[in-house]
Parts: sequence; C-alpha cells; structure tokens
Amino acid sequence: MSLLILQRLFLEAVLDIIYFPLWWYTGGALHALRWCFDLLRSGNDTLAPGLWLANIFTPMYGQSDWQGRIISFIMRAIQVLARGLALIVWLAVCVLLFFLWLIFPVVIVWGWWNSFLLK
Repeated sequence: MSLLILQRLFLEAVLDIIYFPLWWYTGGALHALRWCFDLLRSGNDTLAPGLWLANIFTPMYGQSDWQGRIISFIMRAIQVLARGLALIVWLAVCVLLFFLWLIFPVVIVWGWWNSFLLK
C-alpha cells in the first residue's frame, strides 16, 4: 500500500512539473493580467484625473470672481496634467509587472541552465 502511495505522489509531482509552464502562461497569466488591471484601476481611483477634469471650470473655495476662476482653472489644469502623467507612469509599472510575470520562468531556466554549463 505504501508503495502505491509513493508511486502516486511521484506521478503527481512529475505531472505538476510538466503542467506548470502550461498553467503559468494560460491561467496564471490571465490571473496576473487581472491583477494588473485591478492595480491600474486602484491607481486611477487614487489619482482620479477624470474627477479633476470634470471640475476644471468649477471655482475653488467658492471664489466666483474672475481672478478666482482663473487661478482655479490653472491649478486644476496643473493637477490634471500631473495626475495624468502619474497615471501613465503607473500604467507603465503595471505593464512592466505583467511582462516580468511572463519572463520570470524563462530567466530562471536560463540561469539554471547556465549554472550547469559553468560547472
């Protein structure tokens, strides 16, 4: 009975090792992509450049004279630009994380292969 259990455990381990690359680039990649989209959505919720853009012509602090409107417009325009650029950088980070997910097994196998060649 114990031999049967050991055979089954060995077979499961071998099948998991064989199945791992297939999972990494299908289901795992889809999971990583969803995680990156959620991370981007979180960054958009935090930075909210669309909210600032929607209120760009609204005077700040109730200053409805022309000086207050000009200053409010300029400050909100600067905020929209800065937050938009920050969101673009955040998008680049999310894309980089996804590509790191894709390239990670290749780098590990390449390093493992080179370590055997150097010995």
